[in-house]
Amino acid sequence: MKKILVFALLCFSAITFAQKPIFTSAKIKSATVYSNSAELLQSASVTLPSGTSEIVIKNVADYVNENTIQIGAPANVTVLSVQFTRNFISEYEIDESNPMIKKVRDSIVLIEKEMGKIANEKVSYSKTIDLLDKNQNVAGQNSGLNVTELIKLVDYYRAKRNELSNLVDTLIEKENKLKDKLSKLNSKLELNTQKQEKSSQGKLVLQVMTDVASSVNLDINYLTNNASWSPFYDLRADNINSPINLMYKAKVVQNTGIDWKKVKLTLSSGNPNQNNTAPILQAWFLRYGYPRTYGYVNDDAKMNEVVVTGYGVKKDAAPQSSISNYTTINENQLNVSFDIDIPYDILSNGKAHSVALKDLKLPATYKYYAVPKVEKEAFLLAEISEYSKFNLLPGEANIIFEGMYVGKTMINPNQTSDTLNLSMGRDKKIAIKREKIADKSGTKFLSNYKEQTFTYDITVKNNKKEAIEMLLKDQYPISTDKEITIELLENVKAKVNAETGILTWDVKLNAGETKKFRISYKVKYPKDKFIDNL
Repeated sequence: MKKILVFALLCFSAITFAQKPIFTSAKIKSATVYSNSAELLQSASVTLPSGTSEIVIKNVADYVNENTIQIGAPANVTVLSVQFTRNFISEYEIDESNPMIKKVRDSIVLIEKEMGKIANEKVSYSKTIDLLDKNQNVAGQNSGLNVTELIKLVDYYRAKRNELSNLVDTLIEKENKLKDKLSKLNSKLELNTQKQEKSSQGKLVLQVMTDVASSVNLDINYLTNNASWSPFYDLRADNINSPINLMYKAKVVQNTGIDWKKVKLTLSSGNPNQNNTAPILQAWFLRYGYPRTYGYVNDDAKMNEVVVTGYGVKKDAAPQSSISNYTTINENQLNVSFDIDIPYDILSNGKAHSVALKDLKLPATYKYYAVPKVEKEAFLLAEISEYSKFNLLPGEANIIFEGMYVGKTMINPNQTSDTLNLSMGRDKKIAIKREKIADKSGTKFLSNYKEQTFTYDITVKNNKKEAIEMLLKDQYPISTDKEITIELLENVKAKVNAETGILTWDVKLNAGETKKFRISYKVKYPKDKFIDNL
């Protein structure tokens, strides 16, 4: 009796675990996108029988960090195991409820039935032809048929055989056409099932157990690396007396294998994949080694420059002013996140999708900036004070000034200065010229030394209809060798930074006014040596 009971239990267990898997598709509810990954929240509904069941959840990302998978289930459902796979093979996997697949399969069944009927008719006609052929010698010597009867028999045989052969040929023609249709339908079925497989390559296989049969909702949460976002901006200003309208935007890219439809987006500056282990210093022991050899690089001393490319393309007049009502900025201890109430569609195509975050009005002080040693044009700078309260992130910005698109610049709020300088582009109406004065420059040889004098005139003209303020910069060289001595001869009341050799003038120019500034310096060094960056 015990043996029978054990056998029955084993059979019941085998039947339980051999049950066909329960398939369901996950729907995406929200996505938190980081700089190099995304956290997806999905939900799935499934009807479970009592006992142990296997659930296959389709329509999850192609790549999932398995360590981050979390399944939320009702209290009456116990999740025994979770596994992520892209290659779940099952005879039940193809969703036969798909109307396209069902239509193709029904057409295949009808054609196969028709081909079966044709095959039966072909056999029947072929057997009849064989029977006629076997009885074609009935007109033998002892057949007793006269000539008239024989002629009638021959005519019947010829007519009947031709009729049957033509019917067989017609059936073969129909059969070939049906074979072509069947081949096309099979190809179409294969294509549709491949599409279905492709759209749900990622799958979660769950083993669950419940005491009571019921319909349950499952919450699915995981991290995937195939998504990212980066900030960018639109800077708009009507003139140098107006504030800057800054449109805070994001470029969201995802290639997770599933399209995000009507999803609630959250963009975060955090990075969940970075190493969070605090570093520990170890003892630093010196040791002997081989000397390193470095190639010589000739780097001329250059000052920092602002490069903005202008194209003069007309842009639309005003930014959307209501987008700020739909975005909440949360400044956390370690990052900044943007919660967007407007649902977005982000397709899984690897292309950048523009998402509007915030519309800000930045009070700005405008000033022109020029470094004629590097660039012979003036740049308009907008100075933003207390910029940290706007939660700006490093990114590229489009500049629209006086209704015209004038180029791009970079916003870098990760700096220590109190003021953020935004470059608003070049102003062609300010003419700048820097030229060397030949009669004030030259070379002298003094015993063992060479003495070179350099003199430059910088001319600035304001061709605008209003007065401007400009920050003008130039420089003279700095020596790091005691054999090289440098003397600044003339600087026209510039602010001199002796450590960097940078000269600064605060210039005020009325409309149409021209001003000239002179810089002169002398360099003395041994005449048997050569300075290659002078």
